[in-house]
Amino acid sequence: MPGTAFPGLTPQSAPAASRRILEATQQRLGFLPSAMARLAVSPHTLEAFTRMSAAFEAATLDVLARETVILTVATRNRCHVCVAMHTRKLRALDADEELIEALREARPLHDERLEAVRVFTMEVLDRAGEVDTGSLDALVVHGYTLEQALEVVLGIGAYTLSTLANRLTGAPVDAELEPYA
Repeated sequence: MPGTAFPGLTPQSAPAASRRILEATQQRLGFLPSAMARLAVSPHTLEAFTRMSAAFEAATLDVLARETVILTVATRNRCHVCVAMHTRKLRALDADEELIEALREARPLHDERLEAVRVFTMEVLDRAGEVDTGSLDALVVHGYTLEQALEVVLGIGAYTLSTLANRLTGAPVDAELEPYA
């Protein structure tokens, strides 16, 4: 934890360039996550994360594949905020509890398609993108496209930014997320 504390800003106390994003986040979620409130210290970083995550949400990967990428990055980077937030999202989607627990524990998944996404995500992270052809082929064999392989990289980028920023700023798990921590 850094010696200098990052403040939890509000739409009223944040730099002008961060206010719109904080207001929209608060309206969409019903609360302002501490992670976003601290990220607002840097309007450019806050905007980059929101744009990247919105692009990832609009990608052709299905929602469970996207959440597999996110939780794989979050558990690897030990970001308790992202783990809680995306556990909440998966439960809201009525995802299988075994899937959720396996992702939270970084265990192999029973769903072979999602396991291909999880393994590919880890390969991209562990090998800095220089995956062997077998990993990419395994993704394609399970019905994913080359476009979607690059979308996995987009998700990794967005959530590497988020997880590292959350750890740097010391963002705590919000009360609204405690049941999912």
